[in-house]
Amino acid sequence: MPNDDDGHVAVANLARHREAIVCFEATGGQEWRLWFYLEDAGVEARPVPPAQVKVFARSLGTRAKTDSIDAELIARFMIFRPDAGRALPAEHLRLLRALTTRRAQVVEMRKRLLAQIRAHRKSGTAELLEDIDLELKERLNVAITELESRVSELLGHDRRLVDTTRILRSVPGIGPAASSTLIAELPGRGALTGKKVAALNGLAPVEQDSGTLRGKRTIVGGRRALRYVLFQAALVASHHNPALKAFADRLRKAGKPHKVIVTAVARKLVIIANALCKRRRECEPRHP
Repeated sequence: MPNDDDGHVAVANLARHREAIVCFEATGGQEWRLWFYLEDAGVEARPVPPAQVKVFARSLGTRAKTDSIDAELIARFMIFRPDAGRALPAEHLRLLRALTTRRAQVVEMRKRLLAQIRAHRKSGTAELLEDIDLELKERLNVAITELESRVSELLGHDRRLVDTTRILRSVPGIGPAASSTLIAELPGRGALTGKKVAALNGLAPVEQDSGTLRGKRTIVGGRRALRYVLFQAALVASHHNPALKAFADRLRKAGKPHKVIVTAVARKLVIIANALCKRRRECEPRHP
């Protein structure tokens, strides 16, 4: 069925007739219109992680890929994993996620532009492109400022989000971008255990053991956008958060690589933030 209004109506009618749950793969935002319509129509809908469906298909030995095969795989996957999927976030959280995602995209564009400007200076072509580079840079700065203003305005309309922002910002290392992204990408904060929160962000080490073999622990999966801002926050926290600075120094003295240290600090940072949100208390400054 087409992903338009007629297709959405047809899916909803079929689901009501069969008393079924509508399941679909998360496809980077293409599924949102269908999801909104089904929720408004009172039809239960769940997006499922494409990576998990892909692994499930491999376990069945399925190699072919067509729309009908994909639909059957998703249905069989939901029978196998009836707890998979997630609920539709509240409207203000959906808007917040859209704003924080767009901000991250514009920041990445500015990062690439600055790299190009440095390359122009090294190559001696900076004077030819200086006007264009400066204009583009200014436009991106204005866009980022506008997006941050809209994020602040949106957070200010909900008293609980205001309190949550204050709690998150009380942790040394967590700034405006990290706090707003945590709220947008981790709506279950405070209701999850520390291990689950770390796993959701792809910060939990995954064991690679077999018998007497102890493989190298690695991080995998998780929510990429949130993990990126947590890495940035971890870099700040490892220098300005007394407790996490001492933790990072211990790892550094033990000879741990820089990436391992940043990942470990980011993991502790998100666990601390989750615990504070659960207790609804601000961070108390501590010294090692």
